[in-house]
Amino acid sequence: MAAAGGGGRSCFVLGASGETGRVLLRKLLDRRAFARITLIGRRRLSLGEAEAAVEQAVVDFERLGEHAAAFQGHDVGFCCLGTTRARAGADGFVRVDRDYVAQAAELARAGGCKHFVLQSSRGANAQSRFLYLRVKGEVENLVQAVGFDHCTILRPACTVLLLPRRSGILLSSAQWGKEFSDQGLSSVTFHDPAKAPKPVSV
Repeated sequence: MAAAGGGGRSCFVLGASGETGRVLLRKLLDRRAFARITLIGRRRLSLGEAEAAVEQAVVDFERLGEHAAAFQGHDVGFCCLGTTRARAGADGFVRVDRDYVAQAAELARAGGCKHFVLQSSRGANAQSRFLYLRVKGEVENLVQAVGFDHCTILRPACTVLLLPRRSGILLSSAQWGKEFSDQGLSSVTFHDPAKAPKPVSV
């Protein structure tokens, strides 16, 4: 069942079971920014009363290409997908935080998604000697290369940085969870420059 409001727009959320994803979902439902919200994950979530307001698509991330239909027909995609090296090991971390995210972005773009919002990390750098920061930097580059009309990358505890206009990338200050959802929603629901985060020179 679709959520009321939203002007007919639709979105999907990857990683809704995590802390950030749960906060984002609450914000999406409270603001009624989208008429249709789809949660894409490896299992169905028990959401209580909110369950009737969303659609859920269960996918096998190891065979994500077989689930292209889950990514079709959405205007905006929010990606909070991620794990830790401690939980998944080095190879598992790379697979989830880079490979799954990059493939999901490609499927989303092929399915008509115009705006992709990615949760990244402070210090993300594809050249970093630290695995975590290197993988975050690599996935940022991969998502940018997909070719969305708009791509918003949010980094926690980071100075606001607007990259060149043609890139369409916004790196935002965040207290993760709440700030990700606030800034991510602002990037897709508000278009008044006076309300946008102020860029700074770096």
